[in-house]
Amino acid sequence: MNTFSDSIEWKSLFKNAIDWDTIIPLYYSSFPTPEGYKNKEEVIQAFDELLTAMAEWSSNDLKNRARQLDLEGAGTLVDGKTVHGKALAASYTDTYNLGLFNLFIDHKYGGMGMPTILASLMFTHMFRYCLATGTQLSFVVSIADMIERFCGEEDRARLLPQFIDGKLSGAMCLTEPGSGSDLGSLRTSAKKQADGTYLINGTKIFITNGGGGVCFVLGRIIGAPAGLEGISMFLVEQKIPQNDLNYKVAKIEEKMGFHGSFTCELVFENSVATLVGKENEGFKYMLHLMNESRLGVGLQCLGGMETALEYAKDYASTRIQFGKPVAELPLMKRNLTDWQNELDAFRVLILDTMSYYEIYQRLDLKKRHTNDLTEKETLLFKKAMKKVRRRTPLVKYYGSETFTALTTKTIQVLGGYGYMKDYDAERFHRDSFAPLLYEGTSQIQALMALKDVIKYLMKNPARYLKSLVGIHPLTNLLSPNESFADFKTVHYNFKKKFLFLILNTMKPQINLRDLDQVTQFFNSKSWNNQENIEKLMVHAETLIQALSYIETLRVLSVHSKNNPKYKKLFRDYHDLVYPRLQGIYSDWDLRTR
Repeated sequence: MNTFSDSIEWKSLFKNAIDWDTIIPLYYSSFPTPEGYKNKEEVIQAFDELLTAMAEWSSNDLKNRARQLDLEGAGTLVDGKTVHGKALAASYTDTYNLGLFNLFIDHKYGGMGMPTILASLMFTHMFRYCLATGTQLSFVVSIADMIERFCGEEDRARLLPQFIDGKLSGAMCLTEPGSGSDLGSLRTSAKKQADGTYLINGTKIFITNGGGGVCFVLGRIIGAPAGLEGISMFLVEQKIPQNDLNYKVAKIEEKMGFHGSFTCELVFENSVATLVGKENEGFKYMLHLMNESRLGVGLQCLGGMETALEYAKDYASTRIQFGKPVAELPLMKRNLTDWQNELDAFRVLILDTMSYYEIYQRLDLKKRHTNDLTEKETLLFKKAMKKVRRRTPLVKYYGSETFTALTTKTIQVLGGYGYMKDYDAERFHRDSFAPLLYEGTSQIQALMALKDVIKYLMKNPARYLKSLVGIHPLTNLLSPNESFADFKTVHYNFKKKFLFLILNTMKPQINLRDLDQVTQFFNSKSWNNQENIEKLMVHAETLIQALSYIETLRVLSVHSKNNPKYKKLFRDYHDLVYPRLQGIYSDWDLRTR
């Protein structure tokens, strides 16, 4: 089975959930194109064929290789370098022959300059059968994009053709011993040399694909300010003319899952590096790749969820108990239906999000290189950036938490067999824990989401109150879109409950009978009390759960306007998450009494 071309759901979403009308003109300004495409439809058809080919490879070769890769691991460590094992090397060779590495690099450097959302879709189908392989290969595309986006022309012209040839991939290096989520405490140092290069000293740990040959490293130039404000980003190559081994891979981590992916400890000892961008702005640059990676985690989880649920359904439909297939037993039937509805809803959410991310990515690249966005492009850029900013922590949190939960249920569907290594369910479960941890844990995503909501509310409280009026259920009486009307009701209840949560945890201690203090109640600075903020932080994780459900309902309501199929999905998903939302609101009420 081809997981793309044989899937009605995927084909429909490919056509309808992605804003090709906006994306294609950002890449192809006129027709016919240099590639010979005569119109938008031919471009979409070409993308369809490429995605079909990658899904075909994933559904067959990669699927058949995944167990071997899990058993033998990614490879070995030899003289400070990683060496691919047989299974991983075969996948690199296959995808190189399929032309994956040159699709998304600009024509100027020998690539084909295609939209990176096509890469996102391709990797999702790889993730479906082997998360480790898809993760390794995705760093070819993401690090090449970082080089094209942030590095100078000399580095772009020298390095990007090597990515196309499959000679290089790369990694981003943030985490250090004792410095994980608290990046401001990192100790890696950089000392500027007379020739303008820098010498890097420090250790980075838990680095995915650390042996890829190129690293973006966060470090602090000697004398720079403490904290995030003093972090710079550096490009470090493992092989340079004056030093055959510019940094060493000191260790390949032995992990619970993701055995087919290199996770490395890297040691930099006077490693020669070049500054990326400006001094002390490295954290901003790294955020770009970090946010891309967080959305990528959502895609990993989507692919993994699809496989886990398919595996559970296949087993339940053939396993006979009490005279009928397990899938037909009432409770199991309900569970499988609920899991499918949540998966389908999340798929729509993330593909809609990736559509906005593609627009943001393309316009950001233009802005950085030529800074000549038109007025229309500027408005489009701001809209896309706002959507991506809001949804990134939600997609990462919701996807990773749901993936692990679903692999747990998959094991339970198989019963004792699910616990045995003869079946792939246990591998799915082991692999599902990695997305919970890297690119910021679920709790970090929750705090990010909380920060964004509080910033929005405190910046203009009157606007927040006005928005409550705009989505009041009474305004839905004449709405022609039933799904959108129901969404507004849910959204209104959420905003009202969240407002009460804010009032109960953060309101300043003011005597409202004292007229001199009344005005302070409406001053946002009066609410900025660290002790009260910490009371609110207790609810960060339940808040991001609610936000995830609300945003998914929002997207489904929009898509239901043009596709009746999503009216039913909206209703099914609404009925699934409505009790969860009520539970969250009850938790807020009980814990703030």
